[in-house]
Amino acid sequence: MIHFKLKTKAFFTVMIAGILLAGFTGCSKKIMFERSSVVPGAEGSVKVKKDNNNNYSIELEVVNLAEAKRLTPPRTTYIVWAQTEQNSTKNLGSLNTSSGLLSKTLKASLNTVTPFKPTKIFITAEDDTNISYPSGETVLTTGSL
Repeated sequence: MIHFKLKTKAFFTVMIAGILLAGFTGCSKKIMFERSSVVPGAEGSVKVKKDNNNNYSIELEVVNLAEAKRLTPPRTTYIVWAQTEQNSTKNLGSLNTSSGLLSKTLKASLNTVTPFKPTKIFITAEDDTNISYPSGETVLTTGSL
């Protein structure tokens, strides 16, 4: 009887650990941006996670992204876009940029939530943040998500 209880306890312990591990790793995708010919030093990643409300949480981070005003032609801001399952393009917002306290590395990030399932994320350099369609050059893009 004691042997059976130990096996049952071990089985449930392993099952609970597996469920917790799957919950932390199975719901989130981390996708790297492809190398850019516009800003070759820029590197970044996007994490997409479906939440309990069937929305998609998007966490984006980029480093070594030149200031938009240094591009040719100069621009005002970077806008993050999502290509959706319905083959439409949605403006997710503008990148928040900063430089490190002890370094000159430009860092940019965006954390947002959207009801649309993204199939691709890309960043364009734009002159206006309140636009419905990308008009500037694509700076960074992911492959298919």
